[in-house]
Amino acid sequence: MKVGYLGPVATFTHSAAVSAFPNGEAIAYATIPDCIMAIEKGNVDVAVVPIENTLEGTVNITLDYLFHISSVPIVAEIVVPIAQHLMVHPNNKETWHSVQKVMSHPQAIAQCHTFLQTELYGVERETTPSTAYAAEWVSKHPDELVAAIAPYMAANQYGLTIVQENAQDIELNQTRFVVLSRNPVSIALPDREEEKTSVSVILPNNMPGALHKVLATFAWRNIDMSKIESRPLKTSLGEYFFLIDLLSDGEAKLVQNALEEIALLGGKTRTLGTYHVYRLPVKVK
Repeated sequence: MKVGYLGPVATFTHSAAVSAFPNGEAIAYATIPDCIMAIEKGNVDVAVVPIENTLEGTVNITLDYLFHISSVPIVAEIVVPIAQHLMVHPNNKETWHSVQKVMSHPQAIAQCHTFLQTELYGVERETTPSTAYAAEWVSKHPDELVAAIAPYMAANQYGLTIVQENAQDIELNQTRFVVLSRNPVSIALPDREEEKTSVSVILPNNMPGALHKVLATFAWRNIDMSKIESRPLKTSLGEYFFLIDLLSDGEAKLVQNALEEIALLGGKTRTLGTYHVYRLPVKVK
């Protein structure tokens, strides 16, 4: 089995992928769109991409590609507890407070906002395709006064020195990853939690209270929603689609009935996947 993930080696996505599929052939992609297109084109059997973080919310590029581009369903969700660390080349471990730039994925930089404001105020911040990309860059430029924000395993992989552990703003920092596949998969994690169904909804045009009426189709059936979010349709200003995550254990028929009712109201729906949630049992350092 070929498993695509946001690379290079030692990203959090890499940890999620190899934990879920330890016997698969892990294949790194430079960006989230590249990873999603790999599964879309059949170059890999499974793709693992981040979709939401505790501190920074939705990974918008993932959500937009799932709605606008991809036809491959979500078959599992993996929740990964995360710790972000500031690391430098060993040559610079004594002078890390004098770094001229901090590099990392934009989500990781945002997750460490308070630390960066207090400890490295005014230092340039450069976004990279992934946390491990930043760590790899720092390792290859020992003469540059540059730090990376990345996981512990990236420091090991690229020979860097961690100068500040747990730089994220809160202790309970987690990221949700979705697993995409055209076929059922077996997840090599011990704890399987609740079942979810993710649906996208485009509201009926020019209907007063349209969102209320859509949500009521779930409410009166006692279908619990775990998340609702809007994103631009990319057609015209002010036009949106909604992503709704439903707790659907034992509720498959009721969910289908609700979607049929939304269609009768004039709305458009699409099921992005029905899947179970898994959690990594320990924090990924």
